[in-house]
Amino acid sequence: MANIVQFENVGLRYGSSPETLSDLSFALRAGAFYFVTGTSGAGKTSLLRLLYLAQRPSRGVIRLFGEDAVTLPRGRLPGFRRRIGVVFQDFRLLPHLTAYENIALPLRLAGHDEGELDEAVREMLAWVGLSNRADARPATLSGGEQQRIAIARAVINRPEMLVADEPTGNVDPEMADRLLHLFDSLNKLGTTVVVATHDLHLLGRVPDAQMMRIEKGRLIDPTGNLRHPPAEAGR
Repeated sequence: MANIVQFENVGLRYGSSPETLSDLSFALRAGAFYFVTGTSGAGKTSLLRLLYLAQRPSRGVIRLFGEDAVTLPRGRLPGFRRRIGVVFQDFRLLPHLTAYENIALPLRLAGHDEGELDEAVREMLAWVGLSNRADARPATLSGGEQQRIAIARAVINRPEMLVADEPTGNVDPEMADRLLHLFDSLNKLGTTVVVATHDLHLLGRVPDAQMMRIEKGRLIDPTGNLRHPPAEAGR
C-alpha cells in the first residue's frame, strides 16, 4: 500500500511559545487503521489538526495524497479537505439543522442536486442506525446519537482518510464499541482511519490497527523511547 501521509521532521509551535510538536517523522499507509494515544495535552489534537489541514506546521515537510501540503496554494485547500473526513470530540453539529440536514450539509456545499443528495443521506442514516431520527434536531439527540450523526456527516463524501478526535470520550462503553465498529467497517471499505484516544481499552478492539503514542509532543515507540526518523507505520 502506498503512503497517504508522510511527515518529515515536522514541528509546530503557537506564537512564541515552546514547540507543541517536535521532530515528527512517520508515514501512514493508505487503507490502514491507526490509533494516536497519549495523555491530555500530549499533542494528539495538534497532530490531527495538521492531518486535516486546519493548521500548517512551523517547520518540516508534510506530504498528503502525494503532494506537499505545506506549500499547497490556498485555492486548492477546499478540494484537499473534501478528501478528509473529520469527527470532532464536541460533535460540532449545527443546532438549527435536523440530523438529516447536518449530514446533507457537505454535499450541499459541494453543489450536489437534491435528488442525488437524498439517497446518500438516507443511506448514511441507515448505516449509523438512525433512520428514525432524520428530523430530530441535535438538542433532542443523546450524546451517542449526536456522535453517530457527526460520523455520518464526516463520511458522506466518501473521504480517503477519516480523522477522529476522542470520538468515544462523551459516550458510555457500549456506545464506544458501536462507534468503533463503524470506524472499522469504514476502514474495511478502504478508508484510512486515524483515531486519537486516551482510552487504552479501545486499542485491542481493532486487531489490525497500528498505535502511535505521543508524549510531550514527540512520538514514542512501544518500548517507551523516542522514535527515530524516518519512522514508518503500516500494516
